[in-house]
Amino acid sequence: MFYSVSIIVVILTVTADCGKVLVFPHDGSHWVNMNILIQELHSKGHHVTVIRPADSWYIKEHSPHYDSITVDFAVGGDEAFFNVFISRQLQIRRERSPVWTRFSLDMELKDRFSEMHRKVCEMVINMIEDQKLINSIREAKYDVLITDPANGGGVVLAHYLALPMIFNVRWTVHGEAHFAIAPSPLSYVPFPLAMLTDKMTFFQRLYNMLFYSVRLFLYRRTVGPHYSALCNCYFGPDVDYFELFQAADIWLMRVDFVFEFPRPTMPNIVYIGCFHCKPAKPLPADLEDFMQSSGEHGVVVMSLGTLVGELPSDIDVEIAAALAKLPQKVIWRHTGKRPSTLGNNTILVDWMPQNDLLGHPKTRVFVSHGGTNGILESIYHGVPIVGLPLVFDQHDNLSRMKYRGVATVLDIATIDKNLFLEALREVINEPSYKINMQRLSRLEKDKPMQPLDSAIFWIEFVMRHKGAAHLRTESYKMSWPCMKKKKRD
Repeated sequence: MFYSVSIIVVILTVTADCGKVLVFPHDGSHWVNMNILIQELHSKGHHVTVIRPADSWYIKEHSPHYDSITVDFAVGGDEAFFNVFISRQLQIRRERSPVWTRFSLDMELKDRFSEMHRKVCEMVINMIEDQKLINSIREAKYDVLITDPANGGGVVLAHYLALPMIFNVRWTVHGEAHFAIAPSPLSYVPFPLAMLTDKMTFFQRLYNMLFYSVRLFLYRRTVGPHYSALCNCYFGPDVDYFELFQAADIWLMRVDFVFEFPRPTMPNIVYIGCFHCKPAKPLPADLEDFMQSSGEHGVVVMSLGTLVGELPSDIDVEIAAALAKLPQKVIWRHTGKRPSTLGNNTILVDWMPQNDLLGHPKTRVFVSHGGTNGILESIYHGVPIVGLPLVFDQHDNLSRMKYRGVATVLDIATIDKNLFLEALREVINEPSYKINMQRLSRLEKDKPMQPLDSAIFWIEFVMRHKGAAHLRTESYKMSWPCMKKKKRD
């Protein structure tokens, strides 16, 4: 009888502590790290429900870790969209002068993402106007909504449902997340994408300010009309959509100050850099045999992320020709036609266990496009980088790594086999790259609490306390006197 009662008490206690989590994610590579949070929440006994569009690229409808709500709407940010977009970006970079290229890339980015955010807003409208769906969500009585504010759909939905809100974030629809909430003096806080450091000359500070102003203008013009119209429709003209972003309870920031430059922060920003990184697991037998066959020379791991289906054939040929001249073995994540210059030392794979390969003792260098996930895995495992940035924040991410002496960076649009081979040999043979990266790895791992544990603690904290308003500054509610007078009138 005693043991039966004890078991019942334990079950009731665990059930009482478990919550209901609603997730409005961002598709693509952003889903990879959101899914890690979801799996960990599931392992803690929480019930997770994920909202996804009908044409979702990464987010599966069925999972052992979550239930899903599939909205009968196509957002359009799928693999085909990004393949066309990346190809267009490379074409512009190869045809234009530097100044005109920068402008053309920004305009292309603005137009493409304006359309994507318009569709996100339409998806939210479809959800709210579907009374059966929205009532079922209300009746489920979720404790918190977690969203990636790279799109604003989750922000609007959380406000509509009156749910506490947590961001899994580095980028919002307005740009880098710190600039939406934390003091950001442009004299020593470089705006991401400007490819500056915190040690700026006067003219670099001037450039930083101008770059920030232009980018902020573009962000507002790209997403502002869509989300402002959405907020005006459901909340009235007194609710500013930007304030809804700033009102999030906790910001789980996917970087930390091993990667980020020191800067002012806020008490509701929780740094969880490398939360997705883990000690390497054993490789499949065929990959392990290949790694061991490299002998003392080791292995080059190359991946340009999941946004690129295949590079232009002439770039593929130059890259493969350079890799063929290395004494190292090479594992290249590659889809599409096999390059004619591919060497016997290189294998092509459709998918690779990237974290486990980077953690293998035979890995000498990582050839990367500079996505945040891959950069942080390189830091965690102490593997130096040869960077081939493509789009978005990748140039700036790799610029930071170059500044820290752990990477060299090339322009993939103008790459040739000699430049690429020289960069590879430099990073492999110059000890400073490895030494500097191993130092960053030690710093990254020396923490009082593991980043994933910290993320889960703060999610559960918000669930227990129905928010975290005591950590949130009220400065975002300040408005100009003329605006206040207008509202009173």
